[in-house]
Amino acid sequence: MSGHSKWATIKHKKGAADAKRGKVFTRLIKELTVAARNGGGDPDMNPRLRTVIADARAANMPADNIKRAIRRGTGEEEGVSYDEVTYEAFGPGGVAILVETLTDNRNRTVGEMRHILTRFGGNLGEANSVGWMFEKKGLVTVEKGKVEEDALMSAVLDAGADDMKDDGSAWEIVSATDTHHAVVEAVKALGVEPATSEIAMLPQNYIKLEGRPAQQMLKLMEALEDYDDTKNVWSNFDIEEKEIEASLA
Repeated sequence: MSGHSKWATIKHKKGAADAKRGKVFTRLIKELTVAARNGGGDPDMNPRLRTVIADARAANMPADNIKRAIRRGTGEEEGVSYDEVTYEAFGPGGVAILVETLTDNRNRTVGEMRHILTRFGGNLGEANSVGWMFEKKGLVTVEKGKVEEDALMSAVLDAGADDMKDDGSAWEIVSATDTHHAVVEAVKALGVEPATSEIAMLPQNYIKLEGRPAQQMLKLMEALEDYDDTKNVWSNFDIEEKEIEASLA
């Protein structure tokens, strides 16, 4: 089972995203700008931009902020230009880590990545050192108790999901990227709002962590996610929910 999805679901329940709304807005503005620059400003013709706009609306970002970010991406307004850079790394216990960033200064960002990783028992890897362990998929998590298992499974499989797994306090639904939107809509049609919904880099195998390495890894995850240039962090750790909850208490 996915340590990442447990981490994301528990943080969602604790309201961590709301507590950092300003930082969430900053990341979304960067993503809107890059998506519009790479694929154009029309969401009907740019699936990636359409997804980010939906995420921005879900985070209650004002419409004017969304429009300005898109116009910066298409060159209609002046603004900072961001590059997408993915860093590959190893964490405590030899776990694999992918950090997706949006940066306007690559030298600054790689230096900060090294510093954060070293501080919590990790190290930066070479290109392709861990990337091959991950696969891009649609990922939706739904908290247990909000919907019957059979009804949820039937709905998401009909919508094109590949699999639904028990991940402790939540159901983890995996799909191909091109059916992700349909799966999300199928969940919502049941009257349920997903705990998390994203295009994820999912590992093929997981490494179980306990005790000190587990706590180190959780501190590393939090530090990487809190870094201003970070867009997403993916890893192949598996940690018991009680250890994650203890770290966030």
